[in-house]
Amino acid sequence: MAPTFLFTFTSALVMSGFAIAQPTRAIDGDFADPCVIQANDGYYAFATSGNRVNVQVATSSDFASWKLLSGTDAMPGPFPAWVAGTPAIWAPDVIQRDDGTFVMYFSAASSQDTSKHCVGAATSSSITGPYTPGQNPLACPLDQGGAIDADGFKDGDTYYVVYKVDGNSLNGDGTTHPTPIMLQGLNSDAITPNGGATQLLDRDNNDGPLIEAPSIAKVGGTYYLSFSSNMYDTTKYDVSYATAGAIAGPYTKAQAPNAPLLVTGASSNVGNLSGPGGADFNSDGSKIVFHAFENGKDITNGRAMYVADIAASNNVLSVL
Repeated sequence: MAPTFLFTFTSALVMSGFAIAQPTRAIDGDFADPCVIQANDGYYAFATSGNRVNVQVATSSDFASWKLLSGTDAMPGPFPAWVAGTPAIWAPDVIQRDDGTFVMYFSAASSQDTSKHCVGAATSSSITGPYTPGQNPLACPLDQGGAIDADGFKDGDTYYVVYKVDGNSLNGDGTTHPTPIMLQGLNSDAITPNGGATQLLDRDNNDGPLIEAPSIAKVGGTYYLSFSSNMYDTTKYDVSYATAGAIAGPYTKAQAPNAPLLVTGASSNVGNLSGPGGADFNSDGSKIVFHAFENGKDITNGRAMYVADIAASNNVLSVL
């Protein structure tokens, strides 16, 4: 997953100077749950733990050609007491505050129950880090399964974070628990909760056991909430979306033939996609990053990062 900004689609697809005719593999290696943020010197992507670092980093000057910053760890630690042991950091997401500070939202196993995760926030004066995590988690509903896949954005003057309550971590009893997508308002520091969280969406029978990896975009007066369905390590994993007229909903899931947005079998520059998921929008809303199985078949070799152009019209998202 990942940084998500609220945006308005314009003619930026043409004016951006680069257009991708179909999803293109950008990082040919394990770079799962990617997010992207644009800075003055180009684009930066962050990903789940891998390649011997807690948070991976990649860069691009044009969104087309990407380089993994091998050995760079955006969050090397130390970690606060709520994080269990040597952490595996999931699905980082980065935004920049008005004061220039970069904020990374992330998921890590809880020291209270290592089978469950909590969402935290970390800050840095540099986009590549090191990011210093806060002493307390931002969201940690352990009794509901924990929280993962945080994604931050700003709407007007207000910061928000969306995340998934990880109810499927409780499925050892053979039942399927709720996996709602939650919206949490934040104070001006973009790390302190302001009020309670609001449920935006939950799984239904078409989603399999869960939905996760949320991301919000504002297109004109419509809010688009993207999410992934089914299990991340299967070819059923996908990217779909829902729409609403207000940030807190109610959201209506898009239906076929307009959704899912990305599925196994969709064409890419290196063949068909397999297990696409975890999509995130770039800052001007003309492109997305997401992951899919690196070997085009299964999760054995991890998940590579892909990029694609997108457009929105009449409550419909499209990959160009």
